[in-house]
Amino acid sequence: MAADRNDAAAETLIARIYEEGLGVPQNYELAASWYKIAADNGDPNAAFALAVLYQNGRGIPRNREQAAELFKQAAAKGHVEAMYNVALLYVEGRYAEPSLTKAAELMKKAADLNLPQAQYDYGTMLMQGAGTFPDAEEGARQIGLAAQNGLTAAEVDYATLLYLGHGVKKDRIAAITWYRRAANLGNAVAQNRLAKLLAAGENVEQDPETAAMYRALARRQGLNDTQTDDLLANVPSDIIARGEERARYWPGDVPTQGAAPGLLPSSDDDSMHEAMQQLIDQGMIDEALMLPVQSEAHSITDQATELLSAPPPIDTPADGESTAPASP
Repeated sequence: MAADRNDAAAETLIARIYEEGLGVPQNYELAASWYKIAADNGDPNAAFALAVLYQNGRGIPRNREQAAELFKQAAAKGHVEAMYNVALLYVEGRYAEPSLTKAAELMKKAADLNLPQAQYDYGTMLMQGAGTFPDAEEGARQIGLAAQNGLTAAEVDYATLLYLGHGVKKDRIAAITWYRRAANLGNAVAQNRLAKLLAAGENVEQDPETAAMYRALARRQGLNDTQTDDLLANVPSDIIARGEERARYWPGDVPTQGAAPGLLPSSDDDSMHEAMQQLIDQGMIDEALMLPVQSEAHSITDQATELLSAPPPIDTPADGESTAPASP
């Protein structure tokens, strides 16, 4: 494919097309080649994407050292996700000098550019005084921003900060709202904490059935908590059973058993014919759709019998056999 070698953005686009298989067969090796060309021509987006391929070993041999160099290259040109990754390299102290101070500086830059994961990690560093002066209020604010930007882990931690009043004004009702939001996104910690609050009726209406549901959801992910069990120990078994039944169908509702619908008349029944004629008379359907009551065609049952008794097509795959074409 011809391309302008000086147009790094176009080269990056070609790479993304191959990486994601957009209208062409997915090909990580070709994607890596085009990303390298674009990165060499100065595109930080290409440098970052190529770093990810090196880190995951897709299309090229896995090479974390080369990935680190490309992350640094992209970060130096203002790529926000690359800044975050280089900050992690400083924390890890591998392929970069160990420096919590430099990590905090880059985390702040990425956080200021509204990257939720950077806001969360920078907020945590501020709360702990890691690489920066401790500042609980700013730390809580950053974690709150990450929560507002939809980062589930931040939602859980922000709920806890609100519950404890650490770095932010205590607001246990707001804390429950954040726990519920994270719990409904499937976070096991939030599900367990919400189960406790609902079981105890603390700053929320006591609801042991819903508490049992969230406890079951947390258990499903391997989180067991004896305190939650103690809070629900004296709840009647039928209430616990209803909650656990709701967990089986979560996030949907437990299906209700309704009355079975009446059997429809068959296609050659007089009542069906009359009903169809009424619809035609009312202009609801076209008369061309009306079939004769006595059709000379085989019945549906006869057709099904013929299909079942006929030999399968030669190219029909066996059960479980892929119908996709073989790879070249």
